[in-house]
Amino acid sequence: MNARGQLGDFLQARRSQLRPEDTGVATYGERRRVRGLRREELALLAGVSVSYYSRLEQGQAVNASPEVLDALARALRLDDAERRHLGELAAGTRRRPAVRRPAPERVSPAVRQLVATLGDVPAVVLGRRADVLAWNTAGHALFAGHLNPEIPERPNQHPNMARLVFLDAHTRDLYADWPTKARAVVATLRMVSGQHPDDPLMAALVGELTVRSPEFAAMWADHRVKAGGDTVYRMRHPLVGAMDVTQQTLRTEDGQSVVVATTEPGSASHAAMTLLVHGAVTTRSGAPQPLVRRE
Repeated sequence: MNARGQLGDFLQARRSQLRPEDTGVATYGERRRVRGLRREELALLAGVSVSYYSRLEQGQAVNASPEVLDALARALRLDDAERRHLGELAAGTRRRPAVRRPAPERVSPAVRQLVATLGDVPAVVLGRRADVLAWNTAGHALFAGHLNPEIPERPNQHPNMARLVFLDAHTRDLYADWPTKARAVVATLRMVSGQHPDDPLMAALVGELTVRSPEFAAMWADHRVKAGGDTVYRMRHPLVGAMDVTQQTLRTEDGQSVVVATTEPGSASHAAMTLLVHGAVTTRSGAPQPLVRRE
């Protein structure tokens, strides 16, 4: 999963998703053998030579200027998140590949304090590869009540949210519209992979999921990206039934994500969430202590 290959794959995927009629390219009724725009058509729209654009797609060109990247982004009709992703992929082609194994991710005291302070509001801390680094009692109850609550604190045993969404039946059943959740997970991984193109652990995760889940493989090949934000999901919890849950993602300085789940006050979903959290706290023998580090 090198940077040049990712840049070429992203350009090719986006080009294939543009129809000539959407971009003003004349086809004169001809029968086309390729999906989307041809390379020469995209190059013309962006104002670059066909040979240079071809080298970009083939991973043979580096040092694309900001002006060229901006022209390509306009021609490909990229949104803000996709533009940033394109820039990160291009920057990655100019960096030396990393040779060291990435250091284990740690949750800072400030983030632990934040998650603990949220109390009855479900919260989960995810590393850049979607590893679950910490959760409060409410977060564990909502997202992974079937797992041991202390797993995130055990070295090398962190659950991984991407694996759970694609390979765990309990997690899959949580989402009434599972494909939407799955696409969001893949799009977030795609964005992070562009920021860290030489991360061997990310490459291993993507490789594992590609082999074990045809659905992941198809979504990964689509090259969609997502930069966070909030989404409302219909969740079907086995203990309290259906809830409309807003999942908001907050970014930390260390590149980690704090996913916070909320429900509309006064709604049936809020009542169900309150019941779920109360039951979880009661079961955990009084005051929950899910974020205490075990050395």
